[in-house]
Amino acid sequence: MSDLSEILNKIVENVEKVIVGKRNAIELTLISLICGGHVLIEDVPGVGKTSLVASVAKSISASFKRIQFTPDILPSDITGFSIYNQKTGEFEYRPGAVMSNIILADEINRTSPKTQASLLEVMEENQVTVDGVTYKVPMPFMVLATQNPIEYVGTFPLPEAQLDRFFMKISLGYPSSAEESTILSRFRLESPLDSLQPVAESTQILEIQKEVRNVHMDPSLNNFIVEIVSGTRIHPDVALGASPRGSLALFRASQAYAYYKGRNYVIPDDIKKMAYPVLMHRIILKQEARLKKVTAFDVLESILAKVMVPAVS
Repeated sequence: MSDLSEILNKIVENVEKVIVGKRNAIELTLISLICGGHVLIEDVPGVGKTSLVASVAKSISASFKRIQFTPDILPSDITGFSIYNQKTGEFEYRPGAVMSNIILADEINRTSPKTQASLLEVMEENQVTVDGVTYKVPMPFMVLATQNPIEYVGTFPLPEAQLDRFFMKISLGYPSSAEESTILSRFRLESPLDSLQPVAESTQILEIQKEVRNVHMDPSLNNFIVEIVSGTRIHPDVALGASPRGSLALFRASQAYAYYKGRNYVIPDDIKKMAYPVLMHRIILKQEARLKKVTAFDVLESILAKVMVPAVS
């Protein structure tokens, strides 16, 4: 393991200067970043979703843009557009909001499906195509989208194809009484986000992304991942299970978690821990299962209890 792995702990500790008591959510966000993945944050307003994203961007010296999604936002606002320059007699590309390292797609389910779909290409291929010309986004690149799980009036639920593009789905939740008291004290004079300083460079994140892919995964663990994902497809309460993209995401997330923990090899517990944030949003339950109050968490828990854990030497 290189010294770069120590940077991840520094980033987590730096973000914790702003976000109180949500270490697990911070770690999952960072793991997604070093895998080149995107995150869907589903939670109620006011728990720190925007602050989390902005803190991560500041901690790695990355450019950051926030897009407030509303029904009148157009795809061109996201991807950019071409405009005719009368002086040169040529069309020029005007970059859209995605031309940044870290993108916060705030309340993504409040915009039209057409605008939501404009993110599909850039989330999968790190590029946008405008008028037949392809433009690469700056690297590292990450989309963090938020949505409110309670209020559905005037919203457009993300289709399964777009949900599958998100590497992980996380939630922050309300703080405990002690944590909320700490928040009041910490934010008494000003927001700690205003004075937050970088502890890493975005170029170092690119180097870490390369190192993560070299973390050893025993062949028996490949089969362990496949059995877990296959279990979501044949479970009696599931209408649609995780795709091969989900298998690959679980593979990458397990490598990244092992790397974060200072190991150059994956153990079964890494896979089991990452299975929940990586796979739960990829499981579509049958209507009768929902009526019985069965959740995706319950489904995964039952699958992990049945799949035999391999012995890794």
